[in-house]
Amino acid sequence: MSSNEVEERLASLNTSEEIASRYRRFGIRYGWMVMGVVVLANVAALLASTMINVAIPDIMGTFGIGQDKAQWLSTAFLAASTVTMLLNAWLMQVVGPRAIVTGAMMVFMLGSIMGGTSPNTDLLIVARILQGSAAGVITPMSMSLVFQLFPAGRQGTVLGLTSIGVILAPALGPFMGGYLNDTFGWRYVYYLGIPFALLVIPAAGLLLPGPSRNAKPPKLDWLELALVTLTICALLVTLSNGLREGWQSNFIVSWGGTALLAGVAFILWELRCDQPLLDLRVFTYFKFAIVAILAVIFGAGLYGTLYLAPLFLQLAQGMTAMETGLMMLLPSLIMGAMFPISGRMADRVDQRLLLGTGFFILAISCLLMSNADPDTSWWTFCWWLIVSRIGIGLMAPAINLSAVQGLPMEYLQQGAGAANFMRQVGGAFGVNLASVALEYRSSFHRDAMMSTQTFGSDDTLALVGDLSQSLSGLGLTFWENQAVSYGILGQMVGQQALVSGFQDGFLIFTVVFLMTLIPIGMLRRRHMRSMH
Repeated sequence: MSSNEVEERLASLNTSEEIASRYRRFGIRYGWMVMGVVVLANVAALLASTMINVAIPDIMGTFGIGQDKAQWLSTAFLAASTVTMLLNAWLMQVVGPRAIVTGAMMVFMLGSIMGGTSPNTDLLIVARILQGSAAGVITPMSMSLVFQLFPAGRQGTVLGLTSIGVILAPALGPFMGGYLNDTFGWRYVYYLGIPFALLVIPAAGLLLPGPSRNAKPPKLDWLELALVTLTICALLVTLSNGLREGWQSNFIVSWGGTALLAGVAFILWELRCDQPLLDLRVFTYFKFAIVAILAVIFGAGLYGTLYLAPLFLQLAQGMTAMETGLMMLLPSLIMGAMFPISGRMADRVDQRLLLGTGFFILAISCLLMSNADPDTSWWTFCWWLIVSRIGIGLMAPAINLSAVQGLPMEYLQQGAGAANFMRQVGGAFGVNLASVALEYRSSFHRDAMMSTQTFGSDDTLALVGDLSQSLSGLGLTFWENQAVSYGILGQMVGQQALVSGFQDGFLIFTVVFLMTLIPIGMLRRRHMRSMH
């Protein structure tokens, strides 16, 4: 490659001396080589974020747990990645991208091996925490490196391509996890990302830069990290157990109060720190604050629907994990194909249009899925998923770019980390609330249906009579026949209540996505150019 091309590229960048020297060593394609390693690292870590969803029914059967505890296999990953994401800016300055990726991949592989060999659900959840911690420190790197490696005007296109690792990997997780689950067993699902990690570690050692030698390493305030961790964990525990324990029980009041006090203490402490983990000053920029809200809802929708859809297909329609993953594959491929296009559009089209259209399409998809039942055809539900992935693919690069575009250079790193943090917060609470909504609405419908199944109901008596007739050839006594008939009736009611709970869950997401049109409407054209 011509050295002139390299020097022209470097003249258009505001980057470190090490990156400049590596550009001169590897040539004009060095930026793409770095992003390729980071994307592969994201694929390794983020495949794990959703791959477990299709294996949850089998794990529930193995350990005899309910959906309320099983959801922590997804929530724990997202919560851990949310917290460690705040360490990215500090780690970038202290150890640099090379050490971050190498160390994270080693932690990820440790969690993978622990999960695959765990004898109980507690260790399974610890393994998910390790995997999520690794994913959290890697995910924000794409956004910050793009602004150091590529000139303005190409950043949206690059973000669109690198979004493949951040968004497409979680979408492909159910397909690959479903294959491993049905072919080898759910334990092998935990091993899915290890081959990718083994490729990333040597590539990172060769290509990724170290820390900036000119920058003075900042101090890490461990109190900040402890407070934000306590806030998120306490709030998740409160929301997860509120229905079962009672919202006014001592257990829930204690955890809820802990979350509130820790959250307030975190904000107050952050405001007085010189080098905060999460610089709250970026939220004083109007556009960033609005886009941060959208990022929370985007994360909740992405991970919440990726949690609900596989469970519905397996628990309500009786599909295998492989069949479920296969249905998720086509929508994922279509979404991945959209990223380069939507990335270029983010550089050229009013981002409000992309955001508004994307969320509206997501709302339409969830509205369609709220009508799903056990008789919904394979292709019908697949088409509804395709619609949702079109919406996600359309707006993902726009959210990433609009969040940091125009921020002052000194806030760029913090802005990138905060934007990813907000999306992951949305993801953790999206899965948590989807699980709570499913449990609550299923219980509501079950109670409502059971109240109508009485001995005085002609419909109930007729149904029990039909069931008794079908069981008459089994040689049961009258009372055994009646007991089995009413047991089957209870299972039928429970199954219908579960389907209604899923329908309500998708309807809730429909309303939430439509509500995003309000903050999007608050953005004016001038906000798309400047932050104040």
